This record gives sequence, C-alpha cells and structure tokens, in this order.
Amino acid sequence: METYIKGNYRRSIFKSDKGYVIGLFKVRETNDEALEEYVNHTITFTGYFHELNEDDTYILYGEVVNHPRYGMQFQSNKYERIKPTGKAAVVEFLSSDLFPGVGEKMAESIVEVLGDKALDKILEDESVLYLVPKLTEGKIKKIVSILKKYEESHQVISRLIDLDFSMREALAIYNEYKVNTMKIVDDNIYQLSYNLNDISFLKVDKAGRKLGILPDDLRRVKAVTLYIMKNLIYQNGDSFLNKEMIIQNVNKFLNIGYDNYDEVFKKLEEDDYIVIDKDDYYLTEIWQAEENISQRIYDMVNRNIKNHKNLDDLIIELEKVNNIKYNDDQKKAIKKAIDNNIVIITGGPGTGKTTIIKAITEIYQHINKLDYDDFVDKLALLAPTGRASKRMSESTFLPASTIHRFLKWNKDNGEFMINETNKSNVELVIIDEVSMIDVNLFDSLLKGLKRDVKLILVGDYDQLPSVGPGNLLKDLIYSEVIDVVHLNHLYRQDEDSYIVSLAYEIKDGNLSENFLNTYNDYTFLKCSANHIKKNLINLCNKVISKGYDYKRLQILAPMYKGENGIDNLNKELQDIFNPSSATKREIKVGDIIFRENDKILQLVNMPDENVFNGDIGVIKYIKYGDSKSKKNEIYVDFDGNLVKYTPKDFVKIKHGFIISIHKSQGSEFEMVIMPMASSYRRMLYKKLVYTGVTRAKRKLIIIGEPKAFVLSTSDDREYLRNSKLAQKIEYKFEISDKNNNVC
Repeated sequence: METYIKGNYRRSIFKSDKGYVIGLFKVRETNDEALEEYVNHTITFTGYFHELNEDDTYILYGEVVNHPRYGMQFQSNKYERIKPTGKAAVVEFLSSDLFPGVGEKMAESIVEVLGDKALDKILEDESVLYLVPKLTEGKIKKIVSILKKYEESHQVISRLIDLDFSMREALAIYNEYKVNTMKIVDDNIYQLSYNLNDISFLKVDKAGRKLGILPDDLRRVKAVTLYIMKNLIYQNGDSFLNKEMIIQNVNKFLNIGYDNYDEVFKKLEEDDYIVIDKDDYYLTEIWQAEENISQRIYDMVNRNIKNHKNLDDLIIELEKVNNIKYNDDQKKAIKKAIDNNIVIITGGPGTGKTTIIKAITEIYQHINKLDYDDFVDKLALLAPTGRASKRMSESTFLPASTIHRFLKWNKDNGEFMINETNKSNVELVIIDEVSMIDVNLFDSLLKGLKRDVKLILVGDYDQLPSVGPGNLLKDLIYSEVIDVVHLNHLYRQDEDSYIVSLAYEIKDGNLSENFLNTYNDYTFLKCSANHIKKNLINLCNKVISKGYDYKRLQILAPMYKGENGIDNLNKELQDIFNPSSATKREIKVGDIIFRENDKILQLVNMPDENVFNGDIGVIKYIKYGDSKSKKNEIYVDFDGNLVKYTPKDFVKIKHGFIISIHKSQGSEFEMVIMPMASSYRRMLYKKLVYTGVTRAKRKLIIIGEPKAFVLSTSDDREYLRNSKLAQKIEYKFEISDKNNNVC
C-alpha cells in the first residue's frame, strides 16, 4: 500500500512556473506509523501540483525523505483532492474565497435546498440552482463556471495519470493546453510529443497505444518519423538527412510495412516541423539556425571595419611588458582580431592560442581606454565547457563563463533569457574551443548578441567535431569569407619533450619512430592487449606513489565495452584510487558502486545546475534515505559547484577514473594515460587519437600495442557530416554580388 498523508495545504514556500511546489501541509490522517507524530501538525511537502487551496482537503501519496539541508519532507508523486462531504463542509467550501460574492448565508441556502450532495447535483444539472430562492441568474452562472473549471482540471490530470503520465508530466500537459487538453489527447495524443520537450515520445506512444491507436495510423507514423529524424540527427551530428535513411529507420521502428511516406513528409512540412530543401530533409530549427548564422556572418563581414594605425607599436610595447616575442602569425591574428568584426584563429597545441587571447584583451582595453570594471562589462570570454572557460579566466586574469551561463538558461521554460528580444550589451566576444560548438548553440549565441559586436573564434580544426549537429568551425573556415589566421609555430616544446611533436606527426599523417622513445613528457609502455589491465594498475600505483592523484591524472580510452574498455577498467581503477573504507559511504546502482571521493563524469547537459556533458567532479558525500524509503542522494562537487543527484538522476553520471576521448574534449589534464589495444580498432582513427594526445599538458603515457597505435594514426576515416552551412554562407555573398552587378 502506498504511503499517504491526508489533510490541508497551508502555504507555499516555493513554487516554479512548471508547478513544482515546496510548502507546508497540516496532516489529519496517515497510514504510516512513522508519520503519526505529524498528525495535527504541519510537515514540509514537495511535488508537482496544479492548484492548491487552503479550503480543500487533499491526499498526498509518496514517501518521507530526509533532506540534508531542510530535514524531513514528504515527497509527493501524486495527489487527490477530496470533495467536501457533509453539509458544514459544503457550506464552508461554497462560502470560501474560491466563490467571490457567495457568502455564508447564500451557501447555507444552497445546501438547505440541494443537500450535502449539492456539488454533484450542480455539476450534473446546473438548472437545480434555480430552485434556490433569491439566487440571481448572474450568480448561478458564476458558481457553475467556477465549479466546472475547478472540477475539470483535476479530472483531466487524473485521466492523464491513468494513461501512465507522471504528475509532473500531467501538469506540463495541462499547463500547455488547459481546457483543450482532453480534446488534444482524444483527437491526436501524438501532438504532445511535438510541443512538449519534457514529455518523452515513447511515453506518448505508449499512451497512444493504450487509447487504441493502430500501429500504422497516420498520426502515429508522422510522430514516429519526426522522432526518428531527431534521433538520427543528434546521434550522428548531421544537419540534415536523406529520405531513404529516414524511411528505412522508421520502418524498423514500426516493424510493419508502410508506403505512404510522401503524405507523412508533406504534413510534417506543412506543420513546420521539417524543411525539405531539394533532397535534404531538415528539422526546422536546424535549417533556420543555418539560415540565421549565414545571414549574421554576411552582416558582420560586410559591416565597416575600423583600422587602428598604431597596432604595431602597441604590440611591441605589449611584448616588453609581458616579456614575450610574438611571431608573424600571432601578430597577424592580434591585428585582425582588433580591426575586423569577425575573425577565426585556429591552430594545434602549443601554437599560442591562449597567449593570443590574452594579448587581444589587453590591446582592446588599452585602445578603448577602459578601466577594469568597464572592460569586464563590455567583454565576454566564452567556452562550451566549464573547464575550458576556467582555463581562459586563469590565463587572462579576466572572468569567463560557459556559453549557457552567459545566455542565462532558464530551467523553468527551457529557454535562454539572453535572446533576440533581450540582447547582451557586450561589445567584444572571444570564444575558445569552437570545434565543440554545434549550430543550434551558435545560433542561440548570435541571437543574443548585438549587431555591432566583435566576434573572435578560437579553436583547433583538427579536433573532433561537436556532439550536436553541424560542423561549425570547419564550415566557417571552408566558406572562405571570414578572415582565418592559422597558427603553425610551436612554442610548447623543448629538446626533451615530445607531446606537441607527436600531435603534429599524427595530424600530418607522418608518424616517426620517435613515438617509441622516452622523453621528459612522454613514454610508450609496450605490452600485449591481455596485459594492459595489469600494467595499467601497476602504473597507477607508481603514479600515486609519486604524489599524483586522480585529480591531476586522467586516463582516456576510445571504447566502453570489452576487457580493456572504460566500463571494466573503471571498476579496477576505483579500487586503486578510491578503495572502500569504513569512513566512506557508498551505494550500489545496478552493478556500479558509487563511493564518497569517487571521480565522476557528467553524461548529459544540466544547464539549470550549471553542469554539462563531459564535466568531471568528485562525490563530496552520499546521503542515505530513511530506513523505510531507501531513497539515496549523491552530491557531486564540480569545481565548487555542488550538484545533488537522486535515484532518477543516477543515469546521468558514471565513474570518471577513465573516460572516453570524446568526453575529454575541451579539457586539459596535467597527466594523461592512454591504453592502446587492437581490440579498440573499430573506434581508433587519426582525429580521435589526435584529440586524446592533445589533452595532455605535462605528461603523456601510452600503454599497450605499438601496432594498434601506428594503425590508428594512419586511419583517416571520419564520418562526414551532412551540413550545408558553408554553402549557405557563400550563397549570401553570391546573391549580394549579383544584385550589386544588376544595380
């Protein structure tokens, strides 16, 4: 039997736009012995609610949790509103603030005529109110209207819960459609999957089947097609798809034959969910993002530029102040960044990209005669990850942030608060690690920036592309309309170092035999694949004895499965870096044990918590639930940002002693260890290995099979993403040239 408390809502302490409430509830009754002490007392409650009135009686279903900060709370997962019963209760209800203009005497008259079932009688046949003396037609209509609205919302939410939606989902649906909710559900429940990002398509599909919708119903096939398109695009990073691939994957999902896809695509396009551009099938938001980006690039390139005559003198002065000597490419990058409205600075590791960013900020501040506070107001140093933004701040001595934080993500409505209608006032924007940015995020950023902003994009073209759709940095460079400065001179290099040289050998496809030599910053430990795990454990023990811990060291691998895969090695490494202890709490989730002081990897973006895919933290502490609920909580510290995870969130994290090379992008580590085995062959290719090698700042150790490493560095295979951004940018300029020639 579910635990419940019955009683009255007293007041809210917090309420979000989506209906999440923290409040006080006076308990009148409960079926849980542990809660009997709260009978006739108030308890803090949490959950999702549509409306709560002090005059109503409610039953809240859920469990008691012991919050580490707020103490005992009743966490409700669903609730019922109890209709007033008995004459006194009905009189009290009708004379409450819910029915303005109906006083106690009038309420008593209604109950005297209609009895203690008055509310049911009114809902069944509103004309019964005409039997009540002195009750005007205007009052009758008002009472009926309020009562129907009051009753309807709870009935709708109750029906949605019967369709297996959670209380949170039911509220999100009702808040979107209000009185039209059941019409939408009955006419086409799949409409929910189009308009509500918080509602899983699979949950909607399950409800649709429960309502009797046939597998090949056009409404279902249309929704499935859009669902599959989104999955394919975000799985492969494409900006668009071809028709045959979509149909093949939809048929596989449906598990039936379907032959009317032209009508499906036509309806999706008519409803503005997709754009069919010749043979290219886009999600509308991605097609629009490419259009918006190409237009903004055109505007920035064509806006008047300001040439500063004394830049060479300023650079010479800066060299003296910082005791540094810039090479010709670096000087070129600084001058173009100061003069132009948009510029791209690209280069591999050790070419001084960070040095350039610092120089640009210092010269910009000087020529604009800005004090520190004014400069900080006009400047935005941005990166896609928290670690990358932290590096920018440390190198420039200026504040930096993630793009999401700069755009002020609003968790309640799932939108950025800095947008096309509420633009930022910054004048200079410098973005690092641009290769990691997808077209959607870049589009959102451009929408939030003023038209006359100066934009400097910094990144390494040879790294892996973004997780999300598009190939932004590559397309911007290939458009050939933006000034691009390539940094080629190596700075981070001395006689007995090799990391940077190795990176360039990999990039150029010219691996020398030096990769088997040992240097101050590099070692290749040869061993067969079946000895990698044993040697890795021995190596980690030696590293620990030399003063390293898992905060200074990162182990990287390309695959999750197998003997030398990430999942298996993480279990072994946990015992090395963070062995169990009587002083450390731990919880088991499936076959994984999370332990206090464990290194943790974030798997998905959680902008409302300021933590993102690929961020690395440490479990600060684990909070056990009470003995009855067994609800555990994990608190992870991400560089001072403490984030709470409840059981529903545990899938969003995993151990981070060893992580994938993909997840490491945008980060730098003092020491990197990379296992290298032939069993990784399916995932080993040049750009991936290059990205892994360039994560190492001071020390790189590769352990495993030299043959596997050689093969990976010569493998140029790379999934070529479908993207038309470069062509769209070029087209803007072609059209402009044609129009000018006509004029």
